[in-house]
Amino acid sequence: MSLDATYFDPLPTPTEIAGWDAACVAECGMSFLALMENASREAMHALVGEVGEVAGKRVLLLAGPGNNGGDAVALARHLDNRGARVTVGLAQPRGKYRGAAGYNVRLAATLGLAMLPLARVDLSGADAPDILIDGLLGTGFRGSLRPELAAVVRAVNGLAKRSSIFALDIPSGLDGLTGRPSPVAVTAQATIAFEAAKTGLVTGPAAPFVGRLLVREIGIPRAVRERHPCRAGRITPRILDVLGPVSPTLHKGSAGRVVVVGGSRGLTGAPLLAGLGALRAGSGLVSVACPGAVEVSLKAGFPDVMTMPIGSGDHFCAADAAGVRDFAAGAGAVALGPGLGRHADTAGFLEALFPLPCPVILDADALYFLAASPGLAATLGPDAIMTPHPGEAARLLGTDIAGIEADRLASARELAARYGCVAVLKGPATVVATPDGFAAVSPVVAPNLAVGGSGDVLSGLAGSLAARGLSPLLAASLAVYWHGRAGELLAAAYPARGNLASEIATMLPHALTE
Repeated sequence: MSLDATYFDPLPTPTEIAGWDAACVAECGMSFLALMENASREAMHALVGEVGEVAGKRVLLLAGPGNNGGDAVALARHLDNRGARVTVGLAQPRGKYRGAAGYNVRLAATLGLAMLPLARVDLSGADAPDILIDGLLGTGFRGSLRPELAAVVRAVNGLAKRSSIFALDIPSGLDGLTGRPSPVAVTAQATIAFEAAKTGLVTGPAAPFVGRLLVREIGIPRAVRERHPCRAGRITPRILDVLGPVSPTLHKGSAGRVVVVGGSRGLTGAPLLAGLGALRAGSGLVSVACPGAVEVSLKAGFPDVMTMPIGSGDHFCAADAAGVRDFAAGAGAVALGPGLGRHADTAGFLEALFPLPCPVILDADALYFLAASPGLAATLGPDAIMTPHPGEAARLLGTDIAGIEADRLASARELAARYGCVAVLKGPATVVATPDGFAAVSPVVAPNLAVGGSGDVLSGLAGSLAARGLSPLLAASLAVYWHGRAGELLAAAYPARGNLASEIATMLPHALTE
């Protein structure tokens, strides 16, 4: 699947962005020096936008020997032109800088800019600069920092209370693919990413190091990006446009019908929260199909969500499947799993339930049984969406949570490919992946979503959007972004967290107006 620029911004890997740079030169005849000049000027404008005019301010720029360092040295020239008092710390002797970076070092020397070996730069904090620019390592860095460079990174971070720290393209020490420190990374106030954010910049682990992410275009032609598409995108606020205007002739029957299948003894809150998520997303009719013996406790005190008791037990069994399937006939989507329970009989219920006549969102205990019976995947249908958290994902892939979190994009892609459906790997910077390998990353990191029942709300929200006829990718991506925005807004009322999952659902309509 190619990137849909309507709703997703490109999110290239370090290898893909290097390919764009190379294609600019090889296919378009552009000069790499021009790209570096564009990058350095965009960095200067972004920096001024963050700190104001730089005239008279002391700016220390740390420049590695690669293109990232060349960007830093070129930036020093532009800042000098604006009256800043610049000093460049060179990680290598001047003669070892090659290509565009070497050109900029020689030009800086000709212009008389102050340049020192990095070893002679004072990072003790005794005479801290007003602004520190990190241009030591670029997005291609992998592995572990050498001890001497790790010491420099720690010293830079020690200046955070005295200096404004900015990173060029990526904080040094951060893995450009996974966003993990190796083992430490510069903690920036803001990171200026050139042309596009890179995959490592938008992961949950990267957030404390990246700071504010400022993406600036540097002139890579559209033709290059289209000829060499990247396999990931970042979900943008534009995805809310999918919702469109509300028809004045809308009625409850045309606003979408969602059936939540779940509930069992002691687990009646989860399907209710899923139902609330669907209602707050605008579905006209929402019902919970539940085991007969738990219907009263599930329904108690909440008239908005309808219930349909199936059978007489306190958990589903194979004999209940036909009744649930008949009840779901005519629904726009089914959210399956919240509060389903793990009774041995319920495995037979799922085997007898599929295929369903509409898109299905699989969450919670439905994923437990799917992991135990992978053959169920063939019966899910082409429009299914699964929404595992890392623990559920680990069970589905036969690994552990650490293995899932080590590379979340790869894990989400493997889930989607193995089970043949869109996979939503929940967590900070949630990842949505399709079976053909496209991945979309949420820009939201919202700690207020970290509460039991939050995922149930998300499954109902995704069901509501699927019931509108959206593709699985769009339904899942919009649900993730909308759910995340609700979490961000809750932070204003609950800055130390403490909000309830039901309040996430309540916040959904408000999230569209902010």
